Amino acid sequence: MFPDEIDDDQEDGRPELPPPDFDFLVYSLRLQAELNMGLLPFSDDSRKPDFELGRHNIDLLAMLQEKTKGNLSPDEQRSLDSSVTELRFRWVQAKQAHTA
Repeated sequence: MFPDEIDDDQEDGRPELPPPDFDFLVYSLRLQAELNMGLLPFSDDSRKPDFELGRHNIDLLAMLQEKTKGNLSPDEQRSLDSSVTELRFRWVQAKQAHTA
């Protein structure tokens, strides 16, 4: 930890960050993939989905899934597995909807 930086963050009015754990890592990559696929609202409506970047984030989760196999708690494994499966499905749907 960096004790001197903790006070700086709180002074900026930013909410306290969650602990750096596996679930938050999966959540962060999942959120990035959803944003890049255009599945979450943007403040700028003119922004187009970036399916290549979305797929890259899904591939990062899949790599994490492979590299951590057998080393996760059942809840962590379930979260990662369901995220990869759901995001792959949603990527195909979003890509089809975008090209239709």
